[in-house]
Order: sequence, then C-alpha cells, then structure tokens
Amino acid sequence: MSEEANIQFSEREALLFHSEGRPGKIEIVASKPLTTQRDLALAYSPGVAVPVQAIADDPATAYDYTAKGNLVAVISNGTAILGMGNLGALASKPVMEGKAVLFKRFADVDSIDLEVKTEDVDAFINCVELLEPSFGGINLEDIKAPECFIIEQTLRERMNIPVFHDDQHGTAIITAAGLINACLLTGRSLADIKVVVNGAGAAAIACTELIKAMGVRHDNVLMCDRKGVITPDREGVNQWQSAHAVATDRTTLTEALVGADVFLGLSAAGALKPEMVKDMAAAPIIFAMANPEPEIRPELAKAARPDAIIATGRSDYPNQVNNVLGFPFIFRGALDVRATAVNEEMKIAAAQAIAELAREQVPEEVALAYGKAHSFGPEYIIPAPFDPRLMEVVSMAVAKAAMDSGVATKPILDMASYRHTLRGRLNPTTSVLTLAYEGARAHPKRVIFAEGEEEVVLRAAIAFRDGGYGTPVLVGRDDVPERLRALGVSDPDSFELHNSRNSPLVPAMVDFLYQRLQRRGYLRRDCERMVNQDRNIFGSLLLQLGEGDVMITGTTRTYAQTMREVRRVIDVAEGRTAFGVHIMVGQSHTVFIADTTVNERPNAEELADIAEQTAQVARRMGHEPRVAFLSYSTFGNPKGAYLENIRDAVKVLDKRGVGFEYEGEMAPDVALNPRQLANYPFARLSGPANILIMPGLQSAHISAKLLRELGGDAMIGPMLVGMEKPVQVAPMTSSAGDLVTLAVLAAGGIAR
Repeated sequence: MSEEANIQFSEREALLFHSEGRPGKIEIVASKPLTTQRDLALAYSPGVAVPVQAIADDPATAYDYTAKGNLVAVISNGTAILGMGNLGALASKPVMEGKAVLFKRFADVDSIDLEVKTEDVDAFINCVELLEPSFGGINLEDIKAPECFIIEQTLRERMNIPVFHDDQHGTAIITAAGLINACLLTGRSLADIKVVVNGAGAAAIACTELIKAMGVRHDNVLMCDRKGVITPDREGVNQWQSAHAVATDRTTLTEALVGADVFLGLSAAGALKPEMVKDMAAAPIIFAMANPEPEIRPELAKAARPDAIIATGRSDYPNQVNNVLGFPFIFRGALDVRATAVNEEMKIAAAQAIAELAREQVPEEVALAYGKAHSFGPEYIIPAPFDPRLMEVVSMAVAKAAMDSGVATKPILDMASYRHTLRGRLNPTTSVLTLAYEGARAHPKRVIFAEGEEEVVLRAAIAFRDGGYGTPVLVGRDDVPERLRALGVSDPDSFELHNSRNSPLVPAMVDFLYQRLQRRGYLRRDCERMVNQDRNIFGSLLLQLGEGDVMITGTTRTYAQTMREVRRVIDVAEGRTAFGVHIMVGQSHTVFIADTTVNERPNAEELADIAEQTAQVARRMGHEPRVAFLSYSTFGNPKGAYLENIRDAVKVLDKRGVGFEYEGEMAPDVALNPRQLANYPFARLSGPANILIMPGLQSAHISAKLLRELGGDAMIGPMLVGMEKPVQVAPMTSSAGDLVTLAVLAAGGIAR
C-alpha cells in the first residue's frame, strides 16, 4: 500500500546510496541562466523588484512569476515513519526526501521536504499554515493517528491550497480503483457488497470513507481492530473509528468474514487465516495490504479459495496497491488548475481513472519490460505502477473533477493541448528503465560478472542478486567469498563462483577456443594460457557454453582491449554491425549517440546499419526515432573531403525504406536546435533529432566522454549492440549501479 518494493539490499548499500557523492537525494537547480552580471541583476537586485511589485498588486501572479505553482511541500513530524514507528522528525528526512524524488520522477512536480520538530498538534498546524505563501500544495506524510485526522482537517479548513495526507488517501484511492475492477470481474455492485475492514488506523478509515462515498452502504461495512468488530457500544474507540461502527452480533474478525464479499486488510501480517477465507462468499475479493508481510500470502489464499481475487502491497505479487499510482498525478492535476483543495470528487475521479486504465490494452513498452502482455483480469485489476499513461490519464481526470466541482481557480480550456503538455513533461526512457528492472525481477537471468574480484563488481553482483534480478555468476579466484564477507554478505558461499584454475569446464573451453583460433596463428597452448589467465576470455567462454545469459566486464581494462579479448570468443551477429551507443537521459528528453566505441571510420553501409539498429533501441525505450547524421558540415557547407560516406548512408536508408525519420549531413546545433533547423525547410526531420550518428570514432568518443563529465544529464552506457551473444563492456569508471543497469538492460533485451 506504499511506494516500497519488495527488493532486498544490504544496510551498507542503502547507506552508500544516500551518502556517496552529494549526500541525500535532492538538490536545488536554477531554472534560469545565471552566468552574466545581467543575469544576476534580473534574477535578484534590482530586477526582482518588478515581479515583487506585480505579486503585491495581484497575488495570483505568484503562480506566473515564481515556482509556487509547481512546488509541493512534503511535511512530517516523524511520528509514524513507514512501519518503523515514532522515530522523530530528523529520522523521517530520508523518507521525505524520497517522496520529493518520486514527485519529480513521476509527475515533474518540484518538491521540498520539511521535517517539523513537534508532536504538539496545534504547533504543527500553525507551522504548516504559515507556509502557505511558499507552496502550491501540501503533502502530509508519516504522521500518526488520530493526530493526522485533526491536522489534515484543520489545515484544509484554514489553507487555500491542496492539503493531502497520502498515508490515508493515496492508499484509499488505489484500493478503490482495484475494488471497482474486482467487483466488475465478479459481477458485483458496490451498493451490494459486504466489506470487512481489518485495521482502524488512518489508511483503513480513509479507505472506508472513500468506498462509502463511491456507493458502498454503511451497514455493509464492518470495521475491526485488535479487539474485534467496532460496534456502537464498544468502548475505547475514537470519534473517527466510531463513525464506522455498525450494530451487529458479530464480535470477531472470524465471525465478521462469514459470507463477506470483500476483505480490506490494513493491519498486520498473518491476520487473515486460510480457514477464514473459506468462509467468505463466492469469488472473494481480498486486499491484504500490510507491508512488508501481508495479512495472508496470495498462495495461501488461493489454496483456500482458488476463485479469490487478491491484491497486496508487494511488488512481487500481482495487483500491487502502490501509492505511486496516485499521489504524483493527483497533485499534478490539482496544481495545473490551481485547485484550492483535493476534494472527494477529485479522489473518486482518480480512482475511476486508474480502474479504467487497467481495463485498457497494456502498451508495448510495459509488456516488453515485464516479458508478457498484461491484460485485464483477476491478476491485473490495478495498472502496473510504472505504466507511462498514468501521467496523462489520472492528472487529466483530477483536473477535470476539480473544475467540475468548483475548486479550480485556473480552468483548462483545451484538454487536448493539456494532454500533449503532460506527455511532454516526462521522459519515456525513465519509465522504460523502471519497467526493465521490474521485468528482470519477473524473468530473472544468469549474468556473468567477469571481473569478480573487484569490489565495485562484487557490490554490483550483490545488488543484482538482492534486487531479485537474477543470479550473478562470478569469475574470480578462491578468495572471492572472503571479499564478499568483507562487504557484509553473510552467506558468501551461496554465490556461484567459477575459477579457471579448477573449473571442470576448462577442457571444453580450450577445445572451443582452439577450434576458433587455430587458423589465426594460435597454438593450443596459447588457447590454454588465455583460458587460464584471462578473465574476459574465460567469462566469454562461460557465456558461449551456456553457463550464463549475459556477460558484464570492462572495469579493469580499456574498452578497446576488452573488446579485442571478447571478440576472440564472441562474433558480431550475422548481418549486423557491432557498435556502442551512449544514452543521455534528462528529465524530459533522451538522446542516443552512436557509434561511440567500436568503428573507427564506418563506411556508408555501416553508418546506415548503426542508424537502423539504434532506432530499434530507441523504440524499445519508448521513443519515435529521429536520426541525424552529424558532421562539421551542414548540407555541404563548408565543403570537405569526408562527407561522401555520410551522404551515401542517407541514400542507403532511402533504398531500405526504413520506417523512421533521418537526415544528414548536419552540424549538431542544426540537429538539436529547432531555430537552426528552421533555416533548412527542406530537411526531413519533424523536430530535434534524438539519435545522433557520429561520423567517426574519434569525434564520437570525445563527445560522449565530454558529455559524461561535463553534461548535466545522466549517461547510460555505452551499451554494446550487435553481438551474437549479450555482452556489455562497461567503462572503467562505472559504479555498481551502472553495472546493474547494463546487466538489466542486456538481460531484458533492450541492449541487443
């Protein structure tokens, strides 16, 4: 029921993630140039006085001249941190920073975390209320009940911007969406279902209130806590719990569930027993949302009732109730119409939009990453958490509901244009990368880490296994288990290790290698020495012999040297050109640069191959390819001696009749800057290029490394494309995270 995924990792890895480089997970980045004295004069004194006066004259213009309209405060006092309890405001900061990151990642909403050091309700309310001028919305988080009810209700009454406690309403919205679809599949009506809610905290009460607002009858809902069913005569319940009390002779959870259609669990692990499930109505609907361990495991529920529809808060089971499906897009829609609140109508609209999305055909990039095509049914009543359509579908529904219910102060007049704006806010690559990780977990592969004695490689192997992405196959000497133990691994012998000095596979490897190289001047003893002494040769042979699905190497030797060793064992795929592609990933854009690693001066056919294969990679990452063949010359100006192969590459693509845009030769500014491109109205690109085909390795390699070191975007790669076996050669500067990403992309078929 939260953003948490059931991914394993060591404490050390988690601490390193938060501490390496710039501590924490967020930073402030200027959105305007601040290079010259004139820039500074406009940004601060004296230029800033002009918008100051404008806002003083008309407060609504703060949304035009400041970041207020896209800025949400994530606020907590740390009294209910995840499942860890009351650890204080300061301890909640990593969680609140994480929430801020999710806002930006999923909905392009800027967010600042604020940790308030008080458990006094009035002091907390006063603090937040006074911050209203700074923000466009308030996301309350990890505040214990019942104080959270008082805080949210009071702030909603006092503030004129959206106030939303995600622990309550985020869970409720996703639960309601799943319930709509579960009822649809089982032929039920919300007005008739009998619901048992186990748990009486903030999320449970919010779920109960929302489903009642959507049509579930009050008398058909029994709420239980640790002491049993909450009835009007029960003592020791607060006013929010008593609002859901129902007169009944049933006193225990077991009794309440007899004949019940729905179980909503927001309580504790193991609270729902298989024998209780057997007593429920036909085709029972079970939402077991306790985290990290649900009230009942789906396999146990299915064993008791094979006809059950089951949802949990975990990512390793179908139908994950994940708040990230809702809160980023709810705030996106609310901010875009400058809503004064998030009301019931907006919550219901969000739930209905999410439910409807699950019934639509799943897009290709989602299906590709998961390795199967999801379709609406008992195991898909809630959309995949990283479905790229959520941004536009949920945001638009919330914005429209805000307008229809009268809380929007800036209505959107052109919804079609708004949809286009939403699509442009996010980069499809980020969704596909996330989906690739989810797909790796759904279809784990064996990945050979050829340099298994290096710390960064061992850390990557640990993260790869603990993340559930597959099985790491380590190449190294006998001291690797001790190195793993030093990194905090309690069971180092459980890692698969291959040592060329004692591997039973060595004779078969020598035979394979000698067969390949005997007519290239290599003696058998040369092949024996390479197998025994070269980790890249040994690892590549493991891949060739089927001991793994993917190989990762490159951290100890230069790219060129590593490629020479790999090529002794693995060929380029038939009919293809091998090359490297760097991928620059920004918040709203991705640029693919090829070939950055392999071909020193590709001919026209090779350039065309590289363009075509890179276009395939781009499409697998959710982009419609627009290819530019780069040069120092734009359509022959200036003239030069090295243009013919580029021009001929364009002609080759003309003959092939490829299904994507391409143009060249052109300088980078013409390829990337629409104003420059407009000077060439005959050019065949409909917009800035997102694939840059470099004319030669020298310019490509220099450009890619300069951009990696100086550019502001994230850089993936180089990804090696076109080999007959999935092998990736990582840069020597790679982090453990870089290696895991390459392994996942290769294992998932995106890099091939």
